[in-house]
Amino acid sequence: MKNTTLNKSSREKENNQSSNRNGMEEIDKIVELSLLYDFYGELLKEHNKQIFEDYILNDLTLSEIADEQGISRQGVHDIVKRCSKQLSVYEEKLRLMDKFILTKQKVNQINELANKVKESGDLSHVEAIIELTNTILEDL
Repeated sequence: MKNTTLNKSSREKENNQSSNRNGMEEIDKIVELSLLYDFYGELLKEHNKQIFEDYILNDLTLSEIADEQGISRQGVHDIVKRCSKQLSVYEEKLRLMDKFILTKQKVNQINELANKVKESGDLSHVEAIIELTNTILEDL
C-alpha cells in the first residue's frame, strides 16, 4: 500500500514538473516572439501586425481576436503562425536580435571591468575593455 502511494506521489510530482517545464517553454517562446516582433514587426502587413500584437503582446485569446477582427479563430491562428515563421526567417537572415544580445553582453562585461578599475585603481583590466570595444565596433 505504501509503495502505491509513493508511486502515485512520484507520478504526480513528475506531471507537475512536466507541466511547469512546458509552461516555462511557452513563456520563453512568447518572450522570443515579442523580441522578434520588436526587431522586425514593422515588416509585417498592418492587418497581420495588429493580430500578432493582440495575441503576443496584449495576451488576447484567438477567439477574442477573431471576434474583434470578424474572422475565424482558425484564421487568427494561421496568421499568428505565419507571422511567427516570418519573423524567425527575418532573424535567420539578418541576425539583428543575436547581434543585439551579444553586444549587450559585451557592454555589460565592459561595465563590470570599468567598475573593477574604478574600485581598485588597477588598470590591468583596461586592455580587456579595449578589446571588447574593438569587437563591438567590428561587429557594427
